[in-house]
Amino acid sequence: MRIFAENQPIPNMADIKALEVFVTQVRRDILRQVHHVNSGHPGGSLGCAEFFTALYQEVMTHNSDFNMNGKDEDVFFLSNGHISPVFYSVLARSGYFPVEELNTFRLINSRLQGHPTTHEGLPGIRMASGSLGQGLSVAIGAASTKKLNGDDKLVYALLGDGELQEGQNWEAFMYAAGNGIDNLIATIDLNGQQIDGSTDKVLPLGNLKEKFVAFGWDVLEIKDGNNIKEVIDGLKLAKSKTGNGKPVLILMHTVMGNGVDFMMHTHAWHGKAPNDEQLETALKQNPETLGDY
Repeated sequence: MRIFAENQPIPNMADIKALEVFVTQVRRDILRQVHHVNSGHPGGSLGCAEFFTALYQEVMTHNSDFNMNGKDEDVFFLSNGHISPVFYSVLARSGYFPVEELNTFRLINSRLQGHPTTHEGLPGIRMASGSLGQGLSVAIGAASTKKLNGDDKLVYALLGDGELQEGQNWEAFMYAAGNGIDNLIATIDLNGQQIDGSTDKVLPLGNLKEKFVAFGWDVLEIKDGNNIKEVIDGLKLAKSKTGNGKPVLILMHTVMGNGVDFMMHTHAWHGKAPNDEQLETALKQNPETLGDY
């Protein structure tokens, strides 16, 4: 059991270096998971490695002795569930389940399905997120429950930018602001890519900051979501904005496929696994740091 407590000191450069080492191993885990079964979603997973590392290693108050109710601890909901490889890696390396279990990713009867679900009983998973556009609604329910129970901990959610094309999100954005759900921090992964191309080509999102301000949210930006220090600083600033009558939203700019040169800046690796040669190249760019499973 590992307990990650709030009010940790500001990370120094040695701490940042240790977190970067953690991120590098997470990238290896992502690549090896999808390669092993020749399926999965490496691009968005790689782009969010710093975010998940910051959240679970530095920012959230949470306990790896998993309890579904999440009482007196921060809870997280992944809405864009196809980036499960990064979620599984960080959960495992944060003590939620054995790291070796990553080797069962997407296998029949595995707890690590391609899109996370709750009925397999995998510690750390609080919702099924195969269908896009639902995570914020679930997170709002959890945040409302914490308010009703007098629980002062926070609820976090991550959404993809392409996912914003799902209408249920906008009902949820309206509800959260209209009902003062101010113990909620939602982050949008802005990598500009989705399954069929760039978001600008598929369905332009417009000025998201102006939209969310108009919807009544307190809006922050992380300019470089692949810089671990910037992500930590952004998340901690978001925490400081909670409790003021508005939900908090972070627009986090990332690069899909970050850390692997041939996967970056393209939608091509949204849902494609590397072959043997590509895996070898990618792993050379991300040397083993904490030990492979």
